[in-house]
Amino acid sequence: MEPAKPYDAKLIEDKIYRLWEESGFFAPEKLPGKRKKSFTIIMPPANANGNLHAGHALVMTIEDIMTRYKRMRGFRALWLPGLDHAGFETQVVYEKKLEKEGRSRFNMSPEKLYQEILRFTLENKKNIEGQIKKMGASCDWSREKFTLDDDVVKEVRRTFKKMCDDGLVYRGERIVNWCPKHQTSLSEVETETKERKDPFYYFTYGPFTIGTTRPETKFGDKYVVMHPDDARYKQYAQGQKINLEWINGPIIATVIKDKAIDIKMGSGVMTITPWHTAIDFDIAKRHGLDKEQIIDMRGRLLPIAGEFAGMKITEARQKIVEKLKAKGLLASIDEEYVHNVPVCYKCETAIEPQILPQWFVKMKSLAKKAFDAVRAKKITFIPDNYRKIFLYWMARSIDWNISRQIVWGIPIPAKICKECNEGFPDLENTMVECLACGGALKADTDTFDTWFSSGQWPLVALGYPDKKDFKNFYPTTVMESGSDLIFKWIPRMVIFGLYLAKKVPFGAVYLHGLVNDAKGQKMSKSKGNVINPMDLIEKYGADALRISLVIGNTPGQSLALDENKIKGYKNFANKIWNASRFVLMNTKDYTVVKKATLSAHQKKHLQELQKLVKEMTLLMDNYTFYIAGEKIYHYFWHAFCDKIIEGSKKDLLDEKKKAATQLMLLEILSTSLKLLHPFMPFITEEIYQQLPNKKKKQCLMVEDWPS
Repeated sequence: MEPAKPYDAKLIEDKIYRLWEESGFFAPEKLPGKRKKSFTIIMPPANANGNLHAGHALVMTIEDIMTRYKRMRGFRALWLPGLDHAGFETQVVYEKKLEKEGRSRFNMSPEKLYQEILRFTLENKKNIEGQIKKMGASCDWSREKFTLDDDVVKEVRRTFKKMCDDGLVYRGERIVNWCPKHQTSLSEVETETKERKDPFYYFTYGPFTIGTTRPETKFGDKYVVMHPDDARYKQYAQGQKINLEWINGPIIATVIKDKAIDIKMGSGVMTITPWHTAIDFDIAKRHGLDKEQIIDMRGRLLPIAGEFAGMKITEARQKIVEKLKAKGLLASIDEEYVHNVPVCYKCETAIEPQILPQWFVKMKSLAKKAFDAVRAKKITFIPDNYRKIFLYWMARSIDWNISRQIVWGIPIPAKICKECNEGFPDLENTMVECLACGGALKADTDTFDTWFSSGQWPLVALGYPDKKDFKNFYPTTVMESGSDLIFKWIPRMVIFGLYLAKKVPFGAVYLHGLVNDAKGQKMSKSKGNVINPMDLIEKYGADALRISLVIGNTPGQSLALDENKIKGYKNFANKIWNASRFVLMNTKDYTVVKKATLSAHQKKHLQELQKLVKEMTLLMDNYTFYIAGEKIYHYFWHAFCDKIIEGSKKDLLDEKKKAATQLMLLEILSTSLKLLHPFMPFITEEIYQQLPNKKKKQCLMVEDWPS
């Protein structure tokens, strides 16, 4: 049956996806033939809090290309899908929804908030699953996992207990990154730095000059610190007391000598605020100094600030400067000071460091194992320069705060002592008495950092430690992810894989860049340049979107997604359709002719096709899909359509040459469909189903890759 004209993706794509699902070939155990080697990829779980964005579309395309190629190469190909509850990120999304409704999470019980977010997440989860299918993803839905599945939660909790028992997790009062807007602590990888221009103030502090952009923190500054080798201050001794006038009256400052001070920076002297600055906290810890809170959890000054108590720090800053100026303590101001300010990565509110009791993972030994494994090249990075980035971050790991003061997520299975603030893992929820002081215990209300659960994703998705899939498919073959996760998610998966399973979780890491708009700008709702992949599929079809995301997209580099490019590939899909229609129309009467004699130029065409097959196979094996896609695109359009088909029209009218010409055209079309299939699966499958070859398989999806 010849295809209708013109090609209409809307009439084809849903029908073809049903064909694939009904075939059962998404599951590796249902694939035809004897398949000894496995190819496994675990889908990075999309956040179940909205629609798929352009970045997700790229993920689905690249991973589906990998999977379809390996399936056609005879591998037991498993692409396991999943979605992420996404902890803090999802709660932020839901809080925005509450704001639009005139509600606040702070006026809701934790139980009510959790249930509302759960319903919201499950609705989005179902929606995203449908969108993933629209992309043509040939993943095994029978194995789909969600990061709040009971077995996943159970294993994450068990990991926490094991790490506590192994001395790798501890609870301690340390300085953490605090978001005043969302009222939760964040890890280092959940903060970003934004370049800002602020006044830099120089104040007279007794006989010294100190500098700061944050005069609001200076109420508690009673230690003045200098380098022990700074000759300018050799007359001052460690512990020396100095009387001086300060913001709210006379104070006594203590001299501290510490090598952390940069002699060349400013006056070489600084005061410290241990409660609100990490560097100051470390200095105070080394010297056993007091730590006093100046700013509360909502960014307002505490009673220590005297007349400024209760004011927001941004409102109080200039008033504090004016008071110091009136006292003659303002030395000078640099109005053009540019510096990096740590901010919450979701709301860009300036981070306010606070000392809080939190759960921490000791990273030194874990990071070293990951560092050694990558240095030994147990994992390949594509592109390779990300290997150095990975090693850089592992060599500089600091203890990881895994506590979040949010409702949505996996609760930390622990009890906290009301009196001494000690924490104890308690999976069975049976502890009633503190093991340290005998005091009463209360349930920990914090939840795990999302990366603590998603870091175990390759393990829990496959049923670690004793499920059949874990034994058959771990370690996985490749992890495909965004390049921005090289210091967030990727290291945590490597760390947990080595810690729990004693093996790296994947043999390769393929990293793609951001998908930007046509002008190369990052997509954002505020800019109004967000591209919805479902809208593009509606207009141009999934095949056109997929191949436009791949061709010209070098691993690790950002992609400028231009709608005109997608439109161009829709035209290519129509070219495939019409060329196939021509071949099918002109081979209706074709029967296998054993002695069909190919002409010299026909043999040359098939030899060129064979050369293309070898080139593409090598490119696909090396993950250079962007080149492979371009090669088959140019071959089909410019060699097959423009030259071979055009040159064959006359021979099809010659009865002596007709059979050989039909044979050649069918061979090239059939082979081209196979080469195109990983990139444009819908249209190629539809055409394949109409080929006259009686030996063809149930689906193009399980055809043998040309050799």
